[in-house]
Amino acid sequence: MPHDPTLERLANATLLVPFESLQAPRWILDGLADGISGVCLFHNNLESPEQVTALNASLCEATDTPLISLDEEGGDVTRIGQARGSDYPGNAALGAVDDTDLTRATLRALGVQLSGMGFNLDLAPSVDVNVADDNPVIGTRSFGSDAELVARHAAASVQGLQEAGVAACAKHFPGHGATSQDSHHTLPVVEADADLLRRRELLPFRAAIDAGVRSILTAHIELPGLGGEGPATLNRALLNDLLRKEMGFTGVVVSDAMDMRGVSGEIGIPEASVLAVAAGCDLLCLGRFVYADQVAQVRSALVQAVREGRLSGERLEEAAERNARLRDWVKESAETKATAEVTETVGLTGARRATRVDGDVPPLDNPYVVEVDAPAGIAVGEVPWGLAPWFRDTVRLSPEADEPAAVLAAAADRDLVVVVRDAHRYPSTQEFVSALLSARPKAVVVEMGLPIWRPDCGAYVSTYGAAHVNGLSAAELLGSAGALKATQ
Repeated sequence: MPHDPTLERLANATLLVPFESLQAPRWILDGLADGISGVCLFHNNLESPEQVTALNASLCEATDTPLISLDEEGGDVTRIGQARGSDYPGNAALGAVDDTDLTRATLRALGVQLSGMGFNLDLAPSVDVNVADDNPVIGTRSFGSDAELVARHAAASVQGLQEAGVAACAKHFPGHGATSQDSHHTLPVVEADADLLRRRELLPFRAAIDAGVRSILTAHIELPGLGGEGPATLNRALLNDLLRKEMGFTGVVVSDAMDMRGVSGEIGIPEASVLAVAAGCDLLCLGRFVYADQVAQVRSALVQAVREGRLSGERLEEAAERNARLRDWVKESAETKATAEVTETVGLTGARRATRVDGDVPPLDNPYVVEVDAPAGIAVGEVPWGLAPWFRDTVRLSPEADEPAAVLAAAADRDLVVVVRDAHRYPSTQEFVSALLSARPKAVVVEMGLPIWRPDCGAYVSTYGAAHVNGLSAAELLGSAGALKATQ
């Protein structure tokens, strides 16, 4: 294939790439200098605030204002809070409070922190309307199941982040909240008619657009009710006729990760990338492990598709122009962004206001705390959760491998606290907890996911998320001396 620097640079302009280390490798720095629009950082790139700030500064030395992005939703999905959990409550907690001023202030504080570390694009907020209780990928990442509530908090989140000079990215268009499958593994299908989808799924995206959101991220899901087949990421009718023409969005369309099986499992990442750009995606988020060789394959596939007439050069130019405008926006906004001091209180305040108690929590004297383990979704990853930081005698048990009788024997005559996460999704968890409660009906149950399954117990505490501040709020309520001392 003859070398065409101009065409290759246009192809580069559609790429948002990951890399494998705590420092930017040479191929990243060279790629940015050669037109790659930006990078997406993951856990493997983040060690400390100082390291991340230095890393992002080195990226900015390679080119003028690259897009430096991450998935930082606050709550359960956090990258900067990977060591102990997020200092910001997630969307479910903010939706439970339903105070848009709080949501805006929380996301502004998060944005100020991100901007201070050198980030300028946050792949958040999730504005999906979570109407499927068994949704394995959204859950507490959603503000709730009511479209109007989600819409008003979508707008507040966008405003908060962008006031801090960080471009927001509303996701997952047209809406991942009614799915019962994970698009990391397969292609979910939402069986709903167009009228319902417009009233429910699309309402928060309209609100985000009205709030001036700079980018929107697509979902690898199929919605027959809105027309077309295959994932929305590859559906020109959804990305152009609906999102652009009907809804009036003029910003950057970002793909969800192209390594997810919902979009590339059958055809491979390079071909899926060609189809995504042809359908209307401007910026390709390539995923977690798509490094130098595969990035080169994607670039080559885009160039070859133009030469074969499968992808127009004009479409590449359009995408490159939109991405350049986004980079201009973050550069300009850096001069006018909010610079208010980031306080630790805004996140904890939100978590406290979200925490709910059904029943009466008795004075707990040296409680025995049992955390019933639950698998972390791919989007969440391995981030600490639970009450162990505030209660000395805390054990993490498997509902499949451990016996309730052993727990009861270990607890003896001490107060029992049982901590679960999305217990409604795991029958084994429900059976395990029910066995404990049959012997200890006055035990306290703390739900750190969605409070859908509610067993009979002495007190039922709902935190609407498993972030560090959600756990701290629950620990305060349960009388942990360490938690109370930490917040005095």
